Formats: sequence, structure tokens, C-alpha cells
Amino acid sequence: MKTIFSLPTDIYKNRRLIFKLAKNDFKTRYAGSYLGIVWAFIQPVITILVYWFVFSVGFRSGTGDLGVPFVLYLVAGIVPWFFFQDALIGGTNSMLEYNYLVKKVVFNISVLPVVKIISALFVHCFFVLFTIILYAAYGKFPDVYYFQLIYYSICVFILVLGLSYATSAIVIFFRDLTQIINIALQVGIWLTPIMWIAETSLQGHETLQKILKLNPLYYVVSGYRDTFLMKSWFFEHAGWTVYFWVFTILCFLFGSWVFKRLRIHFADVL
Repeated sequence: MKTIFSLPTDIYKNRRLIFKLAKNDFKTRYAGSYLGIVWAFIQPVITILVYWFVFSVGFRSGTGDLGVPFVLYLVAGIVPWFFFQDALIGGTNSMLEYNYLVKKVVFNISVLPVVKIISALFVHCFFVLFTIILYAAYGKFPDVYYFQLIYYSICVFILVLGLSYATSAIVIFFRDLTQIINIALQVGIWLTPIMWIAETSLQGHETLQKILKLNPLYYVVSGYRDTFLMKSWFFEHAGWTVYFWVFTILCFLFGSWVFKRLRIHFADVL
């Protein structure tokens, strides 16, 4: 347990180095391309436009009793998903990408997954701002509920950090894990109520709704919509909040344990 709880301490002690590496990672991710870091924003925006066209124009999906344009419902749910997806993929591949640092005995490799997640957080902040501007264009201006966007961003950060500690360690020995995660993300985006409304689409299927709510991203996505649309606080869903944090803490403890157990073999395998 002592070694597990040493990870948060390592992160705090190396916070300046982490932030510096994260900025450098963000800047160099698209180095050599003409548009540079603009590509980090183009792909998610195109994805949003495609989903909006398919569901709002093609299938003419509505938002039922919410009475808002579908694009507002879609964006509020897909922005945290983009953060989770980008952070998980980056965190998983952090040891492989920075293998030259892993081989250095003096370097604290436990900060590498954090570096990739913070790099993804930069893009996430842009899309949160984009969402706020989009809502303002539809006459929905920022209010006090928007402060809990910080809370839900922290939720995603800690959840994906716990997952990344486990996946970044395992992928060194089992490279197929990257492809498995990509497939899981493709399925996960449809199991999370991003393009559809759970309460409307699953009427009469209460058991299925409860099963889908076991997905911790369900809590976060619903939280972003509570902030932008429903205007409710996270503590109004006490049971759901407790479940999320119990799951996230256990996930972090498990990921830390896996990382600590396997890290002594990283340099040899790489």
C-alpha cells in the first residue's frame, strides 16, 4: 500500500516537470505538418459535424422534452468523451512513446501517463470553451452551474489516470492491448448516452438502464449535460456520485498496483 500511495506523491513532487513535458508533448504531437496543433482540433470538430448531420438532419433525431437543438445535446456529451478517449490512448502508449526515458534509471517514469493526460486536457479546455460559445450562440449563457465543469473534468482525469497506469504497464508485454482498447472505445461511445437519450430510448427497459449506468463515463456525460442543460448539481445524485468515486478509487489503486509490480521489467522488455 505504501508503494501504491507513493504515486500521487511522485506526481506532486514532479508537477513542474510534468507540466513542462505536457506542453512539449502537445506542441510536438503534430510537428512537421503545415497546420501543426490545429489538427488536434480539426478531427474532433469534423466528428461532431458528421454526427450532427447524420442524427439531426438524416435521422431527424430530437431531444424530446428538453426542447433544445440536438447539436447542443450532442456536444455536451461528446466533449468529455473526446477527453477520455484521447487521454486513455495517449496514457496507454506513454511508455512506448517515451521508451528512451523509461530506459534511464534516474528518470521517474510514473509521471509519463500524467504527461499524456495533461496534454489531452489542453485540447479538452478548448472544446469546453467551444461548447460554452456554442451554447451562448443559442441564447444559453454561462451561469453558476458551469463551475462544476471543473469537478467533472477532475472526475475524468482521475478515472483515466488509474486506467492508464494499468494499461501503460500491460501494453509493454501485450502490444495487442492497444487494438483492444480502440475497439472498446468504438463500442463504448454507443453504450454511453451520447448520440441518444437514455430516458427516451430505453423506456420500459429499466434494468438495461441500470446496467448502462454502471459505466462510469455515463456519470460524467450526464454531469456535463446537467451543467449545460438540466441545471442540477452533482451532489443531487448522491448515490451515483458515491458509486463513481468508489469505482474510480478502486480503479486507481488497482492501476497503481499493476504499474508498481511491472515497472522493474519495463527497461528489459523495451
